[in-house]
Amino acid sequence: MTALNSLTISAARDALRAGDVTAADLTSACLSAIEDAGVLNAFVHKTPELAMEQAKSADARLAKGDAPDMCGIPLGIKDLFCTKGVESQAASRILEGFKPEYESTVSQNLLDQGTIMLGKLNMDEFAMGSSNETSVYGDAINPWRREGSDAALTPGGSSGGSASAVAADLCLAATGTDTGGSIRQPAAFTGIVGLKPTYGRCSRWGVVAFASSLDQAGPMTKSVRDAAIMMRAMASHDPKDSTSSELPVPDFEAALTGDIRGKKIGIPKEYRMDGMDDGIEKLWADGADMLRDAGAEIVDISLPHTKYALPAYYVIAPAEASSNLARYDGVRFGHRAKLAAGDGITEMYEKTRAEGFGPEVQRRVMIGTYVLSAGFYDAYYNRARRVRALIKKDFDDVFATGVDAILTPATPSSAFGLGEMKDVDPVQMFLNDVFTVTVNLAGLPGISVPAGLDKQGLPMGLQMIGRPWEEGALLNHAYALEKSIGFVSKPAKWW
Repeated sequence: MTALNSLTISAARDALRAGDVTAADLTSACLSAIEDAGVLNAFVHKTPELAMEQAKSADARLAKGDAPDMCGIPLGIKDLFCTKGVESQAASRILEGFKPEYESTVSQNLLDQGTIMLGKLNMDEFAMGSSNETSVYGDAINPWRREGSDAALTPGGSSGGSASAVAADLCLAATGTDTGGSIRQPAAFTGIVGLKPTYGRCSRWGVVAFASSLDQAGPMTKSVRDAAIMMRAMASHDPKDSTSSELPVPDFEAALTGDIRGKKIGIPKEYRMDGMDDGIEKLWADGADMLRDAGAEIVDISLPHTKYALPAYYVIAPAEASSNLARYDGVRFGHRAKLAAGDGITEMYEKTRAEGFGPEVQRRVMIGTYVLSAGFYDAYYNRARRVRALIKKDFDDVFATGVDAILTPATPSSAFGLGEMKDVDPVQMFLNDVFTVTVNLAGLPGISVPAGLDKQGLPMGLQMIGRPWEEGALLNHAYALEKSIGFVSKPAKWW
């Protein structure tokens, strides 16, 4: 029999409703898997007692016969989501010991559905990073390894713990957040599905802010169907978030027909980059062929401002981060530095932030403060905002021609080794987001689907980008791609 912790959400839902398993059984299996996988460092705050209590409630609800789709499903929650009474640190020392008195809207929506929280997941500090190497908890480890090598690999970032936990079957699914690719890149690196919805589809209330105009929560799952099921449970209008959409949340799973005949899929020429991995290029071409075989029309498109996306993103995101992180001052909550005699409030701020923020967060706060300063605001920040508008217009123009979705690589490479990028120029690390940041700048939905293994036996993903608010259609395109690819590989268990 299949191990309970390796079930998909849809398979577990069916088994729970049929009475073949209980939520307590599923939860116990996941808790055992988490204990056996300490070396992966995916779960950083474990909540086994709370999980079993929630499982008991879910079983009582299931017994009544009217439970929602997600009832009884054990999940991991990224440490960026505030969870009532449970450490919510954003993987930063500056929030050490912080236990919120409230629940984020997304995690509350999931709890209202009867889901079970197994614990909090590792991530890059304040979601700033592409490798999960900036975390105060230490690196999360990818369950995949290169063929013939024991070298530890990154699970990607910032949702690295979420990706590692789902890929290693420590939970049935996990929440992630995506500011410039932080759901889709780790999903590609670990062979799972990661969906970044349209900006405003999921509430940002109670999610520790990095860049408020870019951040968006989404599901990280084992299949496209699971992403559709979980997305419906996470999304809602929220009066507490002024950017939250009032559009009704459709039944995304009902959109999964797999029929994409006559649909137009765009292939952007600007995403063919110099030095792109040959395996990624072949994967992309094969993906286009599969969609064509499924009845879609493949068309070449142009997104001319793509080359300006990374520079614009790395002005806008740090600028918003510097404003958002100004609240961490050692006064109200979190870490406060020990002060010497005679130190005043200025010294307290300086010492607290120097001790509490890691080097990558400090770097981005300094960049952000610089581009927002009086002499440089127009030269950098305002110019980046204008570029952002042009990038959004590129997508609008393409969709106006009748293109239904866009197919691109998810990442420029497969997972790299932990420590391999530590001594390189930070801009090299930023290039991990080259295919994903445009989607955040334009506020569009995007999904990464596992598409194959490279020469080293590591998973790689393809990204599909959809029209705003049309996650159902995007998920259906991804579902057709997933069915054509038939990716079933799992990491060989070494932990």
